[in-house]
Amino acid sequence: MVQDKNFGSRLFDAVNILLLALIAIAMFIPFLHVVMTSFATVEELTRKPFLLIPTEYSLKAYEYILSTSTIFRALGVSVGITVGGTAISMVLTALMAYGLTRRDLDGRKAINLMIVFTMLFNGGLIPTFIVVKAMGLIDSYMALILPTAINAFNLIIMRSFFQNLPDGLEESAKIDGCNDFGILFRIVIPLSMPAIATISLFYAVTYWNNFFSAIMYLNDADKWPIQVLLRQIVIMASGLAADTSGMGDDFVKPPEQTIKMAVIVVSTLPILIAYPFLQKYFAKGALVGSIKG
Repeated sequence: MVQDKNFGSRLFDAVNILLLALIAIAMFIPFLHVVMTSFATVEELTRKPFLLIPTEYSLKAYEYILSTSTIFRALGVSVGITVGGTAISMVLTALMAYGLTRRDLDGRKAINLMIVFTMLFNGGLIPTFIVVKAMGLIDSYMALILPTAINAFNLIIMRSFFQNLPDGLEESAKIDGCNDFGILFRIVIPLSMPAIATISLFYAVTYWNNFFSAIMYLNDADKWPIQVLLRQIVIMASGLAADTSGMGDDFVKPPEQTIKMAVIVVSTLPILIAYPFLQKYFAKGALVGSIKG
């Protein structure tokens, strides 16, 4: 039965809608500026420092970025690190989160305290580098994955989601002969897809945007992910990172501003494409996983 809303409820809804619309516009305008500036011409950038709708469109910034022969290899490296890192992180996070839900686990409270401790304090940059070097991971892709394989915040969300599942499911599975791994992979994991999709998105975005670890641990330029390569293209204003020899004598290098904006678009586009497929799980997984602390 639908109840008629009084004037106060309608006014409250209208104010909420107005505020959310203003916030959405405030967040969308900078994004629109970045995308449109990446297509702008030199003349238009000179006339309009803050551009939202260009009158002329140019693809020279993207041609300049894509001219380097190594960009597709770097893109493959980024995709591989993101997919592989996310898979490793999800397996480790799910295993540890499920273990922490077991009430018969010895030292469960101490382990939880240590996990929370790492959210407040960490070893710092130099100790982390020394550990990675001591493990022989320098110039290895695993150096970009293993140090951040388990995120404490994501682990707590996953553990909370597992704790919300009814205890009767586990008891029924045990009566049917399931062991702990059977309960985890045949019952807990299939029922936790919203949380898994949400945490996977968190990990994927982290791995995709993580360029600093590549700068720290990868000495071989052939192993650079696309974020580091694009950063080099922006920094090297002389154009050494881009090969424009095949674009003809009339090709004019686009302004630095459009190159920067095009780099932002190229580096964020894969995540923007993947997000709509996970969005339906995102709100539910984050909400249910945060009910219990």
